[in-house]
Amino acid sequence: QVQLVESGGGLVQAGGSLRLSCATSARTFSNYEMGWYRQPRGKDREERELVASIMGRGGGTGYADSVKGRFTVNLDTAKNALYLQMSNPTPEHTTIYYCKFKTTTAQVVSWGRGTQVVVSS
Repeated sequence: QVQLVESGGGLVQAGGSLRLSCATSARTFSNYEMGWYRQPRGKDREERELVASIMGRGGGTGYADSVKGRFTVNLDTAKNALYLQMSNPTPEHTTIYYCKFKTTTAQVVSWGRGTQVVVSS
């Protein structure tokens, strides 16, 4: 299994900025995807929603409509770390953000424990 540890969450004012980090133990996989997810209140883990994702090879990215133009995901393979740069967030972006690692074959799927972000108005 791949270990994932998120950090960087906290309180931020609407319109401010915050950077989330996810440290990963994955070093030997060549085809994988990583992403940030949110778990809506009252929903189960299986219902977590994608916030942003990035392919380990090629760097292709994907974003939820609510964060396009505000958040940027990037992967530093040298540091084995995934980041989410949150710019101009709104209170609607308040949630726990989870880091996910998945091989493209889905043989390995790992989640971090999450980091809480609160956006104040």
